[in-house]
Amino acid sequence: MSTSERKPLLLDFEKPLVELENRIKQIRQLAKENGVDVSDQIYQLEGRSVQLRQEIFGSLSPGQRLQLARHPRRPSTLDYIQSISEEWIELHGDRSGGDDPALVGGIGRVNGRSVVMLGHQKGRDTKDNVARNFGMASPGGYRKAMRLMNHANRFKMPIFTFIDTPGAWAGVKAEELGQGEAIAYNLREMFRLDVPIICTVIGEGGSGGALGIGVGDRLLMFEHAVYTVATPEACAAILWKDAKKAPQAAEALKITAGDLKHFGILDDMLAEPLGGAHSDPIAASEILKTSLLQHLSELESLSPQELRDRRYQKFRQIGVFLEASA
Repeated sequence: MSTSERKPLLLDFEKPLVELENRIKQIRQLAKENGVDVSDQIYQLEGRSVQLRQEIFGSLSPGQRLQLARHPRRPSTLDYIQSISEEWIELHGDRSGGDDPALVGGIGRVNGRSVVMLGHQKGRDTKDNVARNFGMASPGGYRKAMRLMNHANRFKMPIFTFIDTPGAWAGVKAEELGQGEAIAYNLREMFRLDVPIICTVIGEGGSGGALGIGVGDRLLMFEHAVYTVATPEACAAILWKDAKKAPQAAEALKITAGDLKHFGILDDMLAEPLGGAHSDPIAASEILKTSLLQHLSELESLSPQELRDRRYQKFRQIGVFLEASA
């Protein structure tokens, strides 16, 4: 079946909207077949469709945002890279014997500026997801990422990272290969880099798997993306011994862009096209590119020492709060 013939994947909260849009199509078709003018009725229904879309996507719960963040048609790292860059060369290998397809990266040119771009890469279908391990990177993936970031530092190129993973690969083989050490090494080394680092959560940002490429001068996040210490399913299984309570866990974890903006962790929340990034990937790419260039322009005015100092202080302040006395 070709891509154009595939039925769109509908989330539960989208069904009333799709039903209304199908009704509009049916009325149009009947009016065309019978030569009847129903333009007024169509106009009213289309207005209701726009209003309903705004109501639905303007009041999503954390659990519903998580569904959008995991949508199989949501733009991926490679989608964004190919859309925002004039040139792009993917680089492979961690120089230790492996090349992890769950974490991709390379050199590109954005608005005439040479940059290194890297991020987690999920698949579009079951076969592709298996090949890319559902975006869960291995130790080799994080070592490849660090190799590319060292390359960027050597040649004074800014770094853009794109976060979209439920977490690092948690298999026995990953632990044997040093998963924890690879992520910890990246955390330490990213603090010492002299070039601007801008990290963007484009979908699902999960646990240490996200942090392995998430230490930057600026953290951006799409409106319907999520960023969490553990998946809501894992949290629910730990706290309530019931993964079905994931929506309740999603609420408690404070995983949305709005929550992180409130806590001062997020630097910029990127608005998505109405209906989510997957409804208009080109528009989402333009929003991302504009924000990246804006933040890069601000960061390039800082010296390497200022970048390192501010980066360090940014992360030192995360989680610090004052408890008001009764």
